[in-house]
Amino acid sequence: MRQYIEERAISIGQYIIDNNATVRQAAKQFGVSKSTVHKDVTDRLEEIDSNLAKEARKVLDINKSERHIRGGLATKEKYLHQHCVL
Repeated sequence: MRQYIEERAISIGQYIIDNNATVRQAAKQFGVSKSTVHKDVTDRLEEIDSNLAKEARKVLDINKSERHIRGGLATKEKYLHQHCVL
């Protein structure tokens, strides 16, 4: 594996842990796709640093389990805002 990919995978994993970040947030921060973030955290990081990979995976699993709540809140906020504007 190329050195810059290993460094990116470690950086993304650390960013996710430090900031409780979602895949989308990490992708935006590092200028890569969501697929790349997912591949870096689940596959590449496991080979490089399994402990870091496990910690990052925990954060992503929590975010995944809460995403339907965040989506509902965003929709609620959208319609509340539209109602106030009209």
